[in-house]
Amino acid sequence: MRQLLPTASDTVNVRQIYGVPRARHSTGRPSIGLCMVMSIDGSTVVEGRSALLSNPADRDVIIALRSAADTIVIGAGTVREEMYEVPSKKGLRVGVVTRTGKMDLNTNLFRSGSGFLIMPEDSKIPQTDFKLDIIRAGKGSVDLPVAMSQLTGSFIQLEGGALLNASMFAANLVDEINLTISPMVTGADSPRLANGAPPLHSDYQVAHILEEDGFMFIRYLRKT
Repeated sequence: MRQLLPTASDTVNVRQIYGVPRARHSTGRPSIGLCMVMSIDGSTVVEGRSALLSNPADRDVIIALRSAADTIVIGAGTVREEMYEVPSKKGLRVGVVTRTGKMDLNTNLFRSGSGFLIMPEDSKIPQTDFKLDIIRAGKGSVDLPVAMSQLTGSFIQLEGGALLNASMFAANLVDEINLTISPMVTGADSPRLANGAPPLHSDYQVAHILEEDGFMFIRYLRKT
């Protein structure tokens, strides 16, 4: 992998670039970084999953980002489609945003204690035969700012899907975007980065651009 910006370099240390510690946001919540892969024409999935857009370098970026993260936050639909397992990093937890809690909890992710739910206060609590942690915020739908402020640690890795991304953007909660652009055009009416977001004007600046085998790795930081 080579770096194109801010300075040109033929070799880079992915863990060093992406795995840097983050401080908590000035509001007191953890910093939040969105990590997504998309095609040239903007699709974030192929045949319902992101894996066909990825490559080993993209997976190295995800691993580096997770090394810095305290929590992964993800939508329930994405957990089902991508078949999330227990993270390899010890202590890294996965918070699944769900309005209803109606999902398969009898998986390694939840039974291990790595997975927990983020739900509205008025949703029915799922019944399990094991201890399940739940963060509750909002009524009818999850109040994301309140929920994120309840998470411990300094850095949250947001991993989609598109509807959750849209809600996080709308709530002004995305501090950085780590975007992989796959050298592929997919067509179809696939989910984009933030489906369903209201009109926004959120400005970001480029922190770096990397490249390998036609894949572009761009990190954006929110302008203050």
